[in-house]
This record gives sequence, C-alpha cells and structure tokens, in this order.
Amino acid sequence: MEAVLSHLRSAIERGEYPVGDKLPAEAALSTEFEVSRSVVREALRGLQALGLTESRTGRGTFVVATGPSEDPSFGEYSARDLFEVRRHVEIPVAGYAALRHDDADLDELWHLVARMDAETDDATWVALDSLFHITIARASGNPAFAKVIEEIREALAAQSSFLNKLGDRREQSNAEHRRIVAAIAERSEDRAVAEMTAHLGYVEQTLAGIVREGGAAR
Repeated sequence: MEAVLSHLRSAIERGEYPVGDKLPAEAALSTEFEVSRSVVREALRGLQALGLTESRTGRGTFVVATGPSEDPSFGEYSARDLFEVRRHVEIPVAGYAALRHDDADLDELWHLVARMDAETDDATWVALDSLFHITIARASGNPAFAKVIEEIREALAAQSSFLNKLGDRREQSNAEHRRIVAAIAERSEDRAVAEMTAHLGYVEQTLAGIVREGGAAR
C-alpha cells in the first residue's frame, strides 16, 4: 500500500496527473502494480486523506491538488479537529482514570494492551486501539468523556490505520499504551497525563512527517 500510494503521490506532484484528471480505475492500478484491489483501495483512501484526490460516486477518483494538505482529513473530521479534541479531552481523562479507575477497568486495559501486542491483523489492531482509548475514557468515571471519544471513533480508526501503514506506528504505539496503563495502575495522575501527552505528540509528529516528506518523522 505504501509503495502504491508513494508512486501515485509522486506522479500527481510531478504533474503526470494534473488537477481535474481522473486516476486509472482500481482494476487497472491493481494490474499495473501487481497487487490486490484492496491494496489499491487503501492507497486511494490515503491519497484522499492527504487532500490530493476526491472520490466521486459512480465516476472514479479525481485529482484535486498538486500537493498534500497540511491538515489531512479522516472521514468527516480533519486531523486538526481530532488533535484539538484529543489534547483537550484525552489528556485530562488519563489523569482522571488514574485517580478513579477500579480493578475491572485496569484488568480490561491490561487485557487490551496484551491483545494489541499479539495482534497481527491491521484492521483488528485498529479496532482494539479505538477500544483502548474509549476504555480509558470510561475509567475516568465520567460517561460524557466516553461519549466524546465514541463520536470520533471512526475518524480515529481511519487515522490510526493511515499512520500504521505509512508511519510504522504499531510497535511504538503498543509501548506507549503500556506506559499509559502502567501510570494509571500506579494511580499517578501526573504520570498518566504526561504519558498520554507524549503519545498524542508522537501521533501528531508522525502525521506531520508523512505530510511533509511522504514518510514518518524519525
């Protein structure tokens, strides 16, 4: 997927596909790159997230810009929308979870990080990632926080999948998740806040690197 997206992105940026042009159909791209149509579909979603293309129902995928947007979109929310909400919700929520969680919350969080460490399927890992963040919100003891995270759940999943494929984030995310849970287990509000702040910072840094350079910031 990364190779297909990189090739198509470069072709668009070089002007091989000018603004207004329609990209080849999925089947043609699948044959050209010798990959499955699902891989092509993921690459096309990536181009759309970067703001280079748009999908028009029944017509295909069209080029709408010669360079990536500084604020990629994931479903109905932009990356900026997600980062602003997450910084103002998930960071304090981690602190509340450290203070208010019960044994069942902690058992569920440890269970989730263990499953994510062992998971090999990308789609399943992304679903577990969303559930992990919702579980922390529930552990805060304030149901309104969980509602907020659930509202943006699909966009978070789309962003997570995008970052995993282009930014190689899974292993690093697993380590960051474990540090967050460890802080919550210690009932350390300050450490939980610091670990969630670092986690979201790495996510934002990785996305910025993809937009800027076509790859993860290292």
